[in-house]
Amino acid sequence: MRASVAPRPAGDRYVVVVNHEEQYSVWFADRELPAGWTATGAQGTRQECLDHIEQVWTDLTPRSVRASR
Repeated sequence: MRASVAPRPAGDRYVVVVNHEEQYSVWFADRELPAGWTATGAQGTRQECLDHIEQVWTDLTPRSVRASR
């Protein structure tokens, strides 16, 4: 059985988060961050956060792989 998730309002606020591998994502501003993720300080609409990530995450290679080169 598939769980149903209620749609969230379009005006929701999000934060940009990053993990120890320097991988970025967006997270709901009103929720506790999941373990292993840290807020970067950037926040806004989902699209604003995605636009920010596109500007700052220029190398998608995980940090551990970059360090082993």
